[in-house]
Amino acid sequence: MIYQIYPRSFRDTNGDGIGDLAGIVEGLDYIAGLGVDGIWISPFFTSPMRDFGYDVADYCGIDPTFGTFADFDRIIEKAHGLGLKVIIDQVYSHTSDEHDWFRESRSDRTNPKADWYVWADPKPDGSPPSNWQSVFGGSAWQWDGPRKQYYLHNFLTSQPDLNVHNREVQDALLDVARFWLERGVDGFRLDALNFSMHDPDLRDNPPSGLPLELVTRPFDMQAKRYNQSHPDIVAFLERIRQTIDEFPGRFTVAEVGGPEPLAEMKAFTQGGKRLDSAYNFDFLYAPQLTAPLVRASLAQWSGEPGEGWPSWAFSNHDAPRAITRWVQGGDHARAARLNLLLLLALRGNPIIYQGEELGLPQGEVAFEDLLDPEAITNWPHTLGRDGARTPMPWQASAPQAGFSSANRTWLKLDPAHAAFAIDRQAEDLQSSLHYTRKLLALRRQLPALVIGDITLLDTPDAIVAFVRRTASDAVLCAFNLSNEAQSWAPPEEFAAAQLLANESTIGSAARPPMVLAPCSGYWVANNPEPACQ
Repeated sequence: MIYQIYPRSFRDTNGDGIGDLAGIVEGLDYIAGLGVDGIWISPFFTSPMRDFGYDVADYCGIDPTFGTFADFDRIIEKAHGLGLKVIIDQVYSHTSDEHDWFRESRSDRTNPKADWYVWADPKPDGSPPSNWQSVFGGSAWQWDGPRKQYYLHNFLTSQPDLNVHNREVQDALLDVARFWLERGVDGFRLDALNFSMHDPDLRDNPPSGLPLELVTRPFDMQAKRYNQSHPDIVAFLERIRQTIDEFPGRFTVAEVGGPEPLAEMKAFTQGGKRLDSAYNFDFLYAPQLTAPLVRASLAQWSGEPGEGWPSWAFSNHDAPRAITRWVQGGDHARAARLNLLLLLALRGNPIIYQGEELGLPQGEVAFEDLLDPEAITNWPHTLGRDGARTPMPWQASAPQAGFSSANRTWLKLDPAHAAFAIDRQAEDLQSSLHYTRKLLALRRQLPALVIGDITLLDTPDAIVAFVRRTASDAVLCAFNLSNEAQSWAPPEEFAAAQLLANESTIGSAARPPMVLAPCSGYWVANNPEPACQ
């Protein structure tokens, strides 16, 4: 179980309105108290912050906004003392245009780093080398005067794409990995990994065929056949794995975006020679949580020999919070507990985003307060990322809900979030926070939910049910994700099983119900160990 920290919004200790590494140190006791196994920290590297850290200007530097190496070393020391692993982001597909590598590369066409980025001549009419579109809108090519060439940027124009086909670039990135591994990190989350290599022939992408009413940006109008997902990526991943294996016990998880990510996820994690795990946006971008969606996602990972181990996230820094996307009216607290009950039952690594344990909804951010370049460009057709990045509420009655002593924070705190504050929920035994702590403790007692295989069961369309099993234990998990009650009898094996947890309680002598209430779920087992209370 991994807890994602977005450091700008986690905890501010120096009063500048921006979360920092010292704030992570202060928050580690709280995180360890949840019962997770490790933390993933989003970027804190030297950066001009045009994309808030994902535009890296120095892979081996810490931006002064966040603190110092002494602060980072304190995170490693304290986290390890609390039994927490520490995973950090690595952004290998692109850098900031302020990175020294790019400054040298753009200076002329003959310098030692001239081929470290993706450069191309214009077409005879002066237009870009291909029709590729940027994720954030507009052409993925930017004209550069010094070289009289275009450079590729799959994201902002200030985020030029590295030429990861180049062996020297790979060597430099592997040296970056070693730098942080030697510093004590336990692994990496690899950002935008399938953008790291492109078609060297720069062929045009075909149209996606997506109806214009479903389009929020030109990027959606192309099938990404040539600007990403090149088959040579897997050879680079094998080099990453060889480097990681120089440091036993480390872990890697890839972010894999796109409308059809499964093949890449399988390739990126295949055979134990590449990465350990991968996650996609099946749930992160889903407008609704449905049983067919869950069944389809789980069916893709059957546990066949050589298959990697999936990871799952319902919310993170890149997507509107799940509780807001999936719940329109109704009991939000109950829905938050149901989401967690499902997330922790899936076969794979659950990733909990900061605030998810509180049932925190999407923050309200007015247009004039937006900072996310994607949201600003594509307003009002996207919710953007700012609403998922608003500051964490620590103390309900404190200024800025205890996140900062500053009069103004980098993103405005949503005043409604104060009611979800950690201190208030810590005093309420019925809160989402207490439920999260108890449910995570229960999962630790159930090897079937941690490492077991999975068998999907035949159910009505509105229900998803599966059995997680090891040689010594089995847990039945069933969920009605519709707004109507559903009749469904559990398999005979579990007819006399006892309730371990549902969306309301943890620990009960009750039998599994024959009718599942709307938006409900449960875990049951035969002869269960006493549940944590």
